[in-house]
Amino acid sequence: MTEKEILNIFKETGAILQGHFKLSSGLHSSQYLQCARVLQYPEHAEKLCRALADKFKNNKPDVVIAPALGGIVVSCEVARALGAKSLFTERKDGKMVLRRGFELTPKDKVLVVEDVITTGLSTKEVIEVVKSFDSNVVGVGSLIDRSKGDIDFGVRFESLLKLDVPTFKPETCLLCKDKIPVTKPGSRK
Repeated sequence: MTEKEILNIFKETGAILQGHFKLSSGLHSSQYLQCARVLQYPEHAEKLCRALADKFKNNKPDVVIAPALGGIVVSCEVARALGAKSLFTERKDGKMVLRRGFELTPKDKVLVVEDVITTGLSTKEVIEVVKSFDSNVVGVGSLIDRSKGDIDFGVRFESLLKLDVPTFKPETCLLCKDKIPVTKPGSRK
């Protein structure tokens, strides 16, 4: 898939929102990528996640894992494309953990995936969960990379589309200074 095709899918499904948003990272932005609007269509989810999976097929991951909530569909579809198991982490008392009987073993080769990465905080937390089981992280993948190349996960990081969307700390946000109401559409409280 080309970057233009990917961007068109996001535009056609109304997944690129304009306004004043508080991201899961705590940063503010005038643009928000609501991947759920894309992933609600199985044909788009399958196509995008297969393209992401293709970037890691030579790593032969046994497990694909993502943080809940946004990464669950991505994990499932990438795992399907790779013939791997799909898991997700979630927060318990503010800490990222594996629950629901999910387990990893030291022999597992694990691919960590996300829908959108901005600061990489959730992804780093998932990597720490994987490492706590002595499993091998073979890479990190995301549909959209908003990080501006500022993140080092210690493993190969691939995305389908890199977007340079300005983000601001709340104390320097021009939208806040203009008293534009902020919306928090992300999954982290």
